[in-house]
Amino acid sequence: MPESKLAILVVEDEEAIRRGLCDVLAYHGFAPEGVERGDDGLRRGLSSQHALAILDVMLPGRSGFEICRELRAGLPHLPILMLTARGAEPDVLEGFRCGADDYVTKPFSVAELVARVQALLRRAGARQPAPAAPFRFGAWQVDPATRVARCGDARVELTPREHELLALFATEPGRIIGRRRLLREIWGMPAPDRVETRTVDMHVAKLRKKLGADADRIETIRGEGYRFSG
Repeated sequence: MPESKLAILVVEDEEAIRRGLCDVLAYHGFAPEGVERGDDGLRRGLSSQHALAILDVMLPGRSGFEICRELRAGLPHLPILMLTARGAEPDVLEGFRCGADDYVTKPFSVAELVARVQALLRRAGARQPAPAAPFRFGAWQVDPATRVARCGDARVELTPREHELLALFATEPGRIIGRRRLLREIWGMPAPDRVETRTVDMHVAKLRKKLGADADRIETIRGEGYRFSG
C-alpha cells in the first residue's frame, strides 16, 4: 500500500460488518486494519501507529468501552469513534465518558460514517490521503476513483479488493508477492501466518477472469505467491 495512506483500526466482531467497513475505508483511500477481538484490538491500538480507531462496544475479550478508556489514557490525541447497536442515552454518555470523540449507532449510513471519519481526522490535523492517480496494468488503464479498468473497448468494474490487488501488483512488477503479505496488507489480517484460507486464490481467480487475455500477466508461483509480469 502507498505510504501516504492513513491507517485506521477497526475493532468489530461481526465479520460481515468488519469486512464491509474495511472495504469502504480502503475505497476512500485509507489503510484499514480489521480486528475481531477486543483484547487483540487494544494490543494493536497501543502498539501501532493509527490515525483513528473505530470500536464496537460488545466484543469478546475486552469491551469497546474498556478499549476506549485505555487507548485514551495511552494515546490522548488518537481520534476514537464508537460504532455500536447500543444507542440508548446511557450507553452514548458512557462512550463519551470513556473518551470517545464520536458515537455512531447501527444500522448506520456508510456515507455518514465516512463523513464522520473524515471530520475527526480533520479536527485531529491528520493529513487526508490524496486521490490515487490512474495506473496501467499491462494493456489496462485503471482509474482508482471509479475502480474501472479499461482496455480498448473493454470496460470492467473492480471490487475494492480486486483494485487493491491490481495496484499492488502494478507497483512491484517482476517481484513475487506472497499470500501472507496480501492477507496482511489488503485484507488487514494482523497475523496471517496463523490463518489457513483460500480467499486470496479465489479473488485472484475472479480478477484473472475479468482481465481476459491479460490474465496470464498474474503468474502463480507455486508455494510462494504471485508475480505480475509487466
